Amino acid sequence: MFISSILAVALAAIPAVLAQDYSAAHNVTPISGTWSSGSKKVITGAGFANPANMTFNYPPVTGVSYAFTDDGFYEVARYRFNGNGTSIARIGCAAFHGDRSSPNCITGVLNWHHGTHTLNPNGSITLTPFGDGYQQIQDPCAAESNFIEGYNTTEMYMSWQIFMDPVDGPKLHLFQADGTPVAPLFQVYSTANMLPNQLLRNVTVTVTDQSAALFVSNSARRWTPSGVALIVSGAFTVGLAPLLL
Repeated sequence: MFISSILAVALAAIPAVLAQDYSAAHNVTPISGTWSSGSKKVITGAGFANPANMTFNYPPVTGVSYAFTDDGFYEVARYRFNGNGTSIARIGCAAFHGDRSSPNCITGVLNWHHGTHTLNPNGSITLTPFGDGYQQIQDPCAAESNFIEGYNTTEMYMSWQIFMDPVDGPKLHLFQADGTPVAPLFQVYSTANMLPNQLLRNVTVTVTDQSAALFVSNSARRWTPSGVALIVSGAFTVGLAPLLL
């Protein structure tokens, strides 16, 4: 009897938890607008991605940008280097010799996708892509050193909060599904700077669930012949800190 009473109380509390009002943590400013990390040089919109031909305009430094509208649309732009803990300043010739066990293998990733977002009652955010997202991966240690592939993965962020930074104004904190924080994002525009909210190239839409890796896709790859020199020179430019973006 005691156990059944406890169970009844717990079950009755579930709707209240799911319906919890999270506005107290998010009420500094709405999440709508355009947000960018670090130096704010990576910005969503036409200045970053060209979906019609699956190309990118390279920002001067790495970073990430998110844009949200009041009526449920989103866009994401990412430019980052993925390392394995070794200082970029120590890159040597081993980066070109196909040795993936080398500590000098720095992978560059540009990633773009857009679609609809849902602010869930439990405080999480779900990003559901339209299906025309894509990414470019530059890996001097891989058999294919520079290729482009589709990216159509539904992403979930377990929580978000907006604080007021005394210098930069509204600051958005996003936490990925595993609790890993995204680099702090600062509001660049109060409105969403994004490409049209529709499919921007002819694709057969296949959307996958979020996986453990941030940049994963099962779509076909398109090889491009250039880019190895760019990834190495870019790595020297950005230094170690942007690896954390």
